Amino acid sequence: MTILVLGATGKTGRRVVARLRADGVDVRAASRSGEARFDWTDRGSWADAVRDVEAVYLVAPDDPEPIEAFVEQAVTAGVRRFVALSGRGMDKVVGRFGAGMAEAERAVRAAGVGWTILRANNFAQNFTEDMWHEPVLSGRLALPAGDLREPFVDLEDLAEVAAKVLTSSEHDGQIYNLSGPESITFGEAVETIAKVSGRAVEYVAVTPAEYHAMLVGIGWPAEVADELNDLFATMRAGHLTTPSADVERLLGRPAGSFTAYVERVWAG
Repeated sequence: MTILVLGATGKTGRRVVARLRADGVDVRAASRSGEARFDWTDRGSWADAVRDVEAVYLVAPDDPEPIEAFVEQAVTAGVRRFVALSGRGMDKVVGRFGAGMAEAERAVRAAGVGWTILRANNFAQNFTEDMWHEPVLSGRLALPAGDLREPFVDLEDLAEVAAKVLTSSEHDGQIYNLSGPESITFGEAVETIAKVSGRAVEYVAVTPAEYHAMLVGIGWPAEVADELNDLFATMRAGHLTTPSADVERLLGRPAGSFTAYVERVWAG
């Protein structure tokens, strides 16, 4: 089989590509700047991406508008399975956060072919590859998270799960919640990073209004700040707090801990 991986240069996509290729699977690694060109805003790039593909790892764009049309075109071209990356608690979100992921869930479930949805907790790698990295490096991570607890998921686990479900029909029609094995506060996460890395880092709890003003003040669009506050509201409501056993059940081993991630990535 050939598997199309969207977002193949991104945090999850590049790991899924590597895992599949290590397993000997033929992969079409697609993104705007990857091996195969794919752009959600250029529908002319879709046909070559989905040609002769059996399964698709779908990382949705923020804009939900093109998703249904892409899924329909992929099915017409012969795709028989979608694995959609989504966020844990997407069925609980109030507001516009994750509109693309929510539409991807809806579209693949309505496509008439096999589908699996991976609803992931916040990534451990957000501290090294995403929006929390620079604040941690600066020594101060300010979030409207209070003392809420989060079972951060290691992307190496997520990639292994994705590769497993992409290559087997036995997971069709399933929604899996992917998390780490324990819930920790952001303060505890930062303390672990500080201890292992030797950096001076503090976590500061701020209000949603303070967080919004902070993001806008450094140039983020107000609507993005609103969406991120929607995410943290979902987290504060406790919808992402309890660890899931799905990673261990699917892989036959415990999920990677946050401490193991930190020791692997932040040491030295």
